[in-house]
Amino acid sequence: MGIDLVTLAQYKAYVGITSTTQDAAIVALIPRVSALVKSICRRTFVDWVDDSKVENFRGGDQYVLQETPVLQVQSVEYSLDYGATYSELTEFTDWVLDLENDSIVPLKILGYVPEYWDGVMKRVTTPTFPQRINGYRVTYTAGYETLPEDLRLAVLDLITYYLRNDSAIHTAKTGGFNTMQIEYVNTTNLPSHIKRVLDLYTASYN
Repeated sequence: MGIDLVTLAQYKAYVGITSTTQDAAIVALIPRVSALVKSICRRTFVDWVDDSKVENFRGGDQYVLQETPVLQVQSVEYSLDYGATYSELTEFTDWVLDLENDSIVPLKILGYVPEYWDGVMKRVTTPTFPQRINGYRVTYTAGYETLPEDLRLAVLDLITYYLRNDSAIHTAKTGGFNTMQIEYVNTTNLPSHIKRVLDLYTASYN
C-alpha cells in the first residue's frame, strides 16, 4: 500500500480525540484510505519522495511521468537492444523536463535507426523518441515532502466517513451468510467536499 498519507496522531488532533478507544479502528483505516486516495488520484504523493522511481516507455514526442510534482530527474536512458542494456542521455542536449506538465521531451531524434517503406527511407525531422520496446528508462523522485493541507483534510475527512459507516461502505448488494460485504466507494459517491479536492489532484495522462 506504500506510505500512509496521514498518521494516527494527525487524525486524532484533527477531530479532537484524546481517548484510545478508537485507535485500532483508525490505525486499520489509515492505510486503506491512503491506498484508496492514491488509486483515485492515480498517483502516490509521498511514496517516491526519498526513493527513486523507475519507469520505462516506448517513445513518442514526449513522456508524461506518472508521479508529480517531479523533484529530480536522475537519469534518462535509451536502449537499442530492447532493454538488455541502457545508455544515458544528456539533459538539455538530448532531453528536457517540461515543468508545466512534468514530461520528458526530446530535443532531437534520439538514437534514430532509419526505417524503410518500399525501399524508401522514412524521414523523421521533428524531435522524437523513436518507438522501440523497452526503449527508454527514466529514474526520478517526485511527490510532496509535506502533503498539501487541502489534500490532507480530504484524507482525514474520508477516514471519518468510513468510521461513521462502521469501517465499511455498505451497498444494496447483500453478502452471503455470516459475511460482511465491504466495498470501496465510487468516486461519484464520495462526499462532495472530498471529491472536489481529490479531483484537483487526480493525474491525467492524456
